[in-house]
Amino acid sequence: MKSLLRMMHYVKKHRWSLLLAFICLLAGTAFQLVIPRMLGEGIDTVLGAGNQLLLIYLGIGIVIASALRGLAAYGNRFISQVVSQRISYDIRNDLYDHLQRLSFAYHDKAQTGQLMSRGTVDIEAVRMFLSEGLLHIIQTVLLITLIAYLLIAMNWQLALLTLMFMPPIIWRTVVVSNKLRPIWLKVQQLIASMGVILQESLAGVRVVKAFSSQKDENAAFSSGANNLYATQISAARLQAFNMPLMLFLLSLPTGIILWYGGQQVIAGNLTIGEITQFILYLGMLTMPIRRLGFLAAMFSRSESAGQRILEIFDTQSPVKEKPDAIMLNRVDGQVAFNDVSFSYDSKDDILSNITFSVQPGQTVALVGGSGSGKSTIISLISRFYDVTGGSITIDNVDVRDVTLDSLRQNVGIAQQDVFLFSATIRDNIAYGKPDAGMEEIIAAARAAQIHDFILSLPEGYDTWVGERGTTLSGGERQRLVIARTLLMNPRILILDDSTSSVDAETEHLIRQALDGLIKGRTTFVITHRLPIIRNADIILVLQDGKIVEQGKHNELMSRQGIYYKTYTSQLTASGESLKDGEEG
Repeated sequence: MKSLLRMMHYVKKHRWSLLLAFICLLAGTAFQLVIPRMLGEGIDTVLGAGNQLLLIYLGIGIVIASALRGLAAYGNRFISQVVSQRISYDIRNDLYDHLQRLSFAYHDKAQTGQLMSRGTVDIEAVRMFLSEGLLHIIQTVLLITLIAYLLIAMNWQLALLTLMFMPPIIWRTVVVSNKLRPIWLKVQQLIASMGVILQESLAGVRVVKAFSSQKDENAAFSSGANNLYATQISAARLQAFNMPLMLFLLSLPTGIILWYGGQQVIAGNLTIGEITQFILYLGMLTMPIRRLGFLAAMFSRSESAGQRILEIFDTQSPVKEKPDAIMLNRVDGQVAFNDVSFSYDSKDDILSNITFSVQPGQTVALVGGSGSGKSTIISLISRFYDVTGGSITIDNVDVRDVTLDSLRQNVGIAQQDVFLFSATIRDNIAYGKPDAGMEEIIAAARAAQIHDFILSLPEGYDTWVGERGTTLSGGERQRLVIARTLLMNPRILILDDSTSSVDAETEHLIRQALDGLIKGRTTFVITHRLPIIRNADIILVLQDGKIVEQGKHNELMSRQGIYYKTYTSQLTASGESLKDGEEG
């Protein structure tokens, strides 16, 4: 129960509500146990003294006890459901908050379908046990204990003969629980794996259809479904065999009661009412015994689910905010990399000995092939990852010494991976600044050259954007992301190939707007667009995670090194030629 015990603090938060549910459970159990006693007394009254008035009172008492038992059961059921929903609410919010706090390093490897499964199916399994399961276990133990006491009090010999079957039933329950736990863990993992397949195939449905891979995707999903089916059937087979076995073991004492109890009645040691109570109490044991099997399965499943949830909670983000982190107020925009190295796995360096300094208002162009380290550099500025060597400072303050929120409020990013939410255009632009007024939103849209397009839509800024912005073109999505970034009015601006999916005319319009907005901001640009590179204040040429050249355009062209070759090859590809002063 290690994983469930670790999650008991969620139960403790609602201990008073659970106490009330427990009181209702005790009351319901008490009224439940009173009914057979009253019924036995009634039988002895009728067969013995023939006191009809007492029989009426006993009948009324049974009706009242049944009504009170139902009322208590309602209170127990309702309160435990409320508590269980609160528990799942707390776990789900904490899990979501923890996932949001984990760095890019975790999300680079995590599968969305797996995380979704743990945040839904696994939490529901834990919820069921931490609320209903715990109370049912208490009620089951309570019923078995009290019924055993009442039977022993009436006739200890008959009680021992009746209860001798309890130890093997309990032993069988433990055995089944141990067998079910790994099965349910596999079920949870298979459900999550199918979620991954489903999420990827739906997110990439255009690629699937473009390559006519529906059959392959169906086969992959069908294979997962078959494995899940086979695993669940094995669990069902075990449960299906276990339940009748326990009921059979429980039915054996009935024959003993009739045989030995009948002899006791004939000998005058028991009354007919008392042997009736024995049979009724034995029947009352049927429900908790049947529940043992159900609880064993619930426990096994919730233990497996809790283990999967705690794997996320136990994952610590390498990017941590210091307890004494300071607020980074409005910065000037001076950025310096001081002998920075970085590695994703602490083995192979992605960046090595990166050193450069950028003054406020300067524009930096990052140039290099795929995997050269361009995107990693800009990710380190916002501290999506932490450097493994050296330091990064903004206005001479190490980024590791400031709060993450204040750092990222000063750094605006238009990422290469354009992402829009299923919301209105207005909400998507204002995502980084939810309290922005309509005038500010329109100004940002105008700056990104998207305002006129938005007005052409039937609902304007209230137009709903489909999932990931699929209702918009690539250029429209990129301009919305640029507007979102510009609305934050950051002092440091990062444009990660943000104009790569727009046509020449749109790019020209965006560049006109950005030329005015870049003034006074420190701007980092990852791009292959020659005009942007040529006008940068600093050009960093990266290769294999190192800066091999840096300087201004004319300086680098005169050296006729890697930058010169890259630049001229792009000119050749675009059909342009070197301008005056670029020949070196």
